[in-house]
Amino acid sequence: MLDRLDRNNIAVVIPALNEALRIRGVVEGALAECANVIVVDDGSDDDTAERIADLPVTVLRHAARRGKGASLRDGFAEALRRGFKGVLTMDGDGQHLASDIPRMLDTASRYPGHIVIGARLRKRAQQPRYRRLANAFGDWGIAWGTGYRIADTQSGQRLYPAAVAALDDVPGEDFVFEAQILISAAQQLGTRCVSVPIESRYQCHDSDEQFRASHFRPLRDFSRITSHIVAQCLRRGNLASVSRSIRANPAVVDDPTGEFSALPARQPAGTS
Repeated sequence: MLDRLDRNNIAVVIPALNEALRIRGVVEGALAECANVIVVDDGSDDDTAERIADLPVTVLRHAARRGKGASLRDGFAEALRRGFKGVLTMDGDGQHLASDIPRMLDTASRYPGHIVIGARLRKRAQQPRYRRLANAFGDWGIAWGTGYRIADTQSGQRLYPAAVAALDDVPGEDFVFEAQILISAAQQLGTRCVSVPIESRYQCHDSDEQFRASHFRPLRDFSRITSHIVAQCLRRGNLASVSRSIRANPAVVDDPTGEFSALPARQPAGTS
């Protein structure tokens, strides 16, 4: 039987690179929802670590920048070492709301064993157009690796079951790692993803919220992600079969409110 994930048996892992602007608020928000918070400071040269030095969290520090993939691997390893049953990831820049954590845990209960993704479907107009287009392209590309569609494959707010976090041969660095872990989980464990609608949070004209410039570089990072996925697909072959699988498996969005009912969805495992 799969373990039911709750606030007591998961850890929140927050990779952080030069996040002094928002990191304290992010960590305090996470602590309000889960007492088990691990921050991985990826060689920051600002006062990221000092901003949270008095908070009851575990801080892992890289002496030099190693990339988001390495930060997530180290955060996963620490969470698993401490016996947690799941790992919830949030970016340190304030893009994600800790108040979404209970909703993600509720979805994990309805979809046991799934990766839960906080999909930025609400207030999408705030998302820069180039990011919307890039995200749509990323969703299409990753579907060729997983064999099924996922809503918002580029979101960093995710809840991973321990079995997925424990995968030790996930290739790729930086943002490629986040794409590859979805593919590796699908191919090696048969793990699917379910998405939970969350807000798109970007600096915009009608808000005074401040965010640091994104570390994600669409042209560079999507080129890396795309070339990585295409190479895998070509090695696997049988593209016609993969195409049929993608068409037969639309994105699963857990939305009890019905706000996104226009998106295709299927029922949780074990229901009829």
